[in-house]
Amino acid sequence: MEKLITVLHWCAYVYYIYIFGYASLYKVFQKKTMMDSMLSLGFNKPFTIIIGAAELIGVILLLVGFWHHGVKNIGVLFLTPFAVGALTAHFAHQEYNHYYNALICCVLSGFLLLTDKHFHITV
Repeated sequence: MEKLITVLHWCAYVYYIYIFGYASLYKVFQKKTMMDSMLSLGFNKPFTIIIGAAELIGVILLLVGFWHHGVKNIGVLFLTPFAVGALTAHFAHQEYNHYYNALICCVLSGFLLLTDKHFHITV
């Protein structure tokens, strides 16, 4: 069972990097469809690029996290508000066909932290 959880953890981790990786690069390199979508949500070009750059920093933290587990967890914690914000923005604008990746990333944020052997919450 532990082996299955480990495999699921790393598959989820790679998918998390993929989702945030392409979303951040689309914003930073100003792909037209992404820029139009962000504009429809009320985000202008400079703010979209800033969001993309911040997400890219989180992705870099995740990539460094392959070797340094603490950095991986910081990356997940750093990107979680972006996932929640994307989910909220898509819900607020009733774009229900675009919210799946944001919802998946919200769920994966918790899953990645809960299944990480190096992450602990103490009370």
